[in-house]
Amino acid sequence: MKNQSTRSNIDWMVVTLYIVLVVLGWLNIYSASLPLEETSIFDLSQIYGKQMLFILLSIPLIIVILSIDGKFFEKFSSVIFIAALLSLAGLFVFGKEIKGQTNWYSFGSFSLQPAEFAKFATALALSKYLGDVQVNLTMYKYQFQALGIIFLPVLLIVPHDPGSALIFSSLILVLYREGLPPWYLWTGFIAILLFISSLLFEPIYIVLVALLIVTLLYFRARPINRNIVLSSIIFVLVSAFTFSVSYVFDNVFQQHHRDRFNILLGKEVDMRGIGYNINQSKIAIGSGGWTGKGFLEGTQTKGGFVPEQHTDYIFTTVGEEWGFVGSLFVIFLFITLILRILYLAERQKTKFSRVYGYCVAAILFIHFFVNTAMVLGLFPTVGVPLPMFSYGGSGLLAFTILIFIFVKMDANKVNEW
Repeated sequence: MKNQSTRSNIDWMVVTLYIVLVVLGWLNIYSASLPLEETSIFDLSQIYGKQMLFILLSIPLIIVILSIDGKFFEKFSSVIFIAALLSLAGLFVFGKEIKGQTNWYSFGSFSLQPAEFAKFATALALSKYLGDVQVNLTMYKYQFQALGIIFLPVLLIVPHDPGSALIFSSLILVLYREGLPPWYLWTGFIAILLFISSLLFEPIYIVLVALLIVTLLYFRARPINRNIVLSSIIFVLVSAFTFSVSYVFDNVFQQHHRDRFNILLGKEVDMRGIGYNINQSKIAIGSGGWTGKGFLEGTQTKGGFVPEQHTDYIFTTVGEEWGFVGSLFVIFLFITLILRILYLAERQKTKFSRVYGYCVAAILFIHFFVNTAMVLGLFPTVGVPLPMFSYGGSGLLAFTILIFIFVKMDANKVNEW
């Protein structure tokens, strides 16, 4: 089957959405970091100047990716993954500490965050593994190996950046799409529910409710399906997990992690301390009303009331200056991009490119969901940037690579029938 030209088969909808999000992101970074004295948009001493440089660097990067043969990424996926793991391991020796986290390599005035690039590397490695015709996720052997690919980089990232490590868990959704038994997801959701419930209520009450539910499920099942041993094991595991939450919360979590959960759950209200960011974020977004105060007219933004507004809290600038309508438009763009990638993934001819497409969609979704939920006070502050919007060269370049590798796969359909 003869290859068609890449240019004629590029999905321009994905490319256009990417460009629009990058441009809108830069405008919000510009607004959130504009100094009192007017300077050039290319002023590298300013945050928006550095971001403009990264945007310009993305252009030749895109050209290079689209020029490479589509099968290159599959052939060298293992090499790319190993290189990513080595870069993460190197942080323990050569990493530079910035704001309490040693997750950067420093090169003069610029820094590189390898965890961002490890995301597309892990997506490639997982796609390569699942693309093997012999892999069957209904078997424990393949389940553990696939989960190992996902959590190997997590083990290297957690000590430096728990927020970035959270992103990799989204790839479990891809495994579910490829045949992972549903009980994995249900177990995860139940564990999260038990964890939050155990922080809000006394553990004994949670255990009694669990006993009631297990008993009801046991007697509602058909006699032939009843298993007293399995039901007892489930109850014991739930009870043990519930009673362990307080110990883990008090002895494993760091103080700032405990504070963020307490603020989220309404157990503590410290508007001048740990709750300051979330409170100012809500004020900024709420003050925008329906249509916003206008570009460069946000009083909360101009006053610098929202910390880290150009990075993790960039969405507050959208809410204040563009209002509810503008925020809804940005959300629409992200959802459209994710759904478009899912649509393209389903029409791929090989399992490798299909799985990679789902990985791209999953990573974009978890970033988008966690970041917007975080600035609205619906999720603890975990330092997850908004793709193409938040300031950061590593993030922008990594998302560019992540997305355009799939654009290349989709355009260059050299897949075997």
